[in-house]
Amino acid sequence: MTDTPAAETATTPTVWNPSAQSAFRFCFVYLGLWCLLLTYIPFTLLGILGRWIRRYVSPWDMSLTDPVTGWVGRTFFGVDAVQHDDSGAGDQAAVWVLLLCILVVAVVVTAVWTAFDRRTSHPRLLAWFTLFLRLCLGGTMLSFGFAKLIPTQMPGPTLAQLLQPYGDLSPASVLWLQIGSSYPYEMTLGAVEVVAGLLLFVPRTAVLGAVVSLASMAQVLLTNMTFDIPEKVLASHLLLISVFLLAPYLRQLVDVFVRQRDCAPLTQPALFTDSRRNRIAVWVQVALGIWVALGCGFDRWMVWEDQYGPARPKSELYGIWDVREFTLDGQLLPPLTTDENRWQRLVFDAPEAATYQRMNGELVPARADFFPNGQLELTTDETAGRRTLFAMLSAERPTQDQLLLRGKLNDRPVTITLQRVDLNTFTLRSRGFHWVQDYPYFR
Repeated sequence: MTDTPAAETATTPTVWNPSAQSAFRFCFVYLGLWCLLLTYIPFTLLGILGRWIRRYVSPWDMSLTDPVTGWVGRTFFGVDAVQHDDSGAGDQAAVWVLLLCILVVAVVVTAVWTAFDRRTSHPRLLAWFTLFLRLCLGGTMLSFGFAKLIPTQMPGPTLAQLLQPYGDLSPASVLWLQIGSSYPYEMTLGAVEVVAGLLLFVPRTAVLGAVVSLASMAQVLLTNMTFDIPEKVLASHLLLISVFLLAPYLRQLVDVFVRQRDCAPLTQPALFTDSRRNRIAVWVQVALGIWVALGCGFDRWMVWEDQYGPARPKSELYGIWDVREFTLDGQLLPPLTTDENRWQRLVFDAPEAATYQRMNGELVPARADFFPNGQLELTTDETAGRRTLFAMLSAERPTQDQLLLRGKLNDRPVTITLQRVDLNTFTLRSRGFHWVQDYPYFR
């Protein structure tokens, strides 16, 4: 795709109809504010520097808008619509209230703009705003694309999740684990988003990138809506940006794909009247795309190495351990599902994480701290900034697959004998791929 020749731009008058004029002005204000205030989008353009800056500034920081959204939420909706810093959800009340505020501002600014500005078009502003949206959409597609291409956005099931009944899972967990259970599938989804992002940074292929982004975001929005993923606002607005970028080319696309007619070249609006400057701008955009891609890829590779890859840190007692014997206060407790004290299993996964399973099947997360003397301390999940110590145990390993825990459980003497579970006994981990299947395997 080539830029519009400078001479043609300078000599060809452009007149927009009133509807197109109002629509552009509204989109300029609404989408522009959305991209800037929801700071994750421009944050991706920092490339490799983003990982370092994230140590000091959260990409989801809404502290500047919290006073406004908080007041609007309390005054008109009876809710304190401020950002929850401990949540990564994009559909918080604060976000919805912020969208309402942006919508009101966009309507008012569009009305005032239309009342006082008598120009019939904004070709130069359209060119720069189109570039701005292309960079925002392209950076976001690269960010989320690499999070799947290097499968870290939707990791595979944890050891504790292997024990969780399917019916107890939320729709969001079902989707996350379904995709995370197949790295090739997740990586394919990510590859599509990465390709779309890279195409958007090159003016010649920007329309194709917008088409791929539109299809990808339609699929993402559908899954977010049907599986209750709290990123409906983000997905729907990325879809809207894709539609905006494709709107000027709708007639040509219909001519090619529906009417089967020839169409004029799908050129991006020129940023400058000077052809040389336009060529330089093309190379700057390509270089920026490479920079963002390198940053997103590096960031996700580090996350893969540190948290989700084969070399990630694991607990000293990594595995699922079946309780064979459980002695409390000197009495051997039989494995009754009604027993509230006995454990059924103990799971160690991440270095400081543990989960014990009660006899009724309930999975209870805890923090595990290991000490050089072989001491193991289990504390409850943090509540109101405090943890409660409920178990002090000494760990012994008679064999590689046997574990003996002795100590105190809720200040009562306890001895627990455990046997490591072979993880390949879980069909989800061991089934694998088969070209030939005479019967479907749905166990």
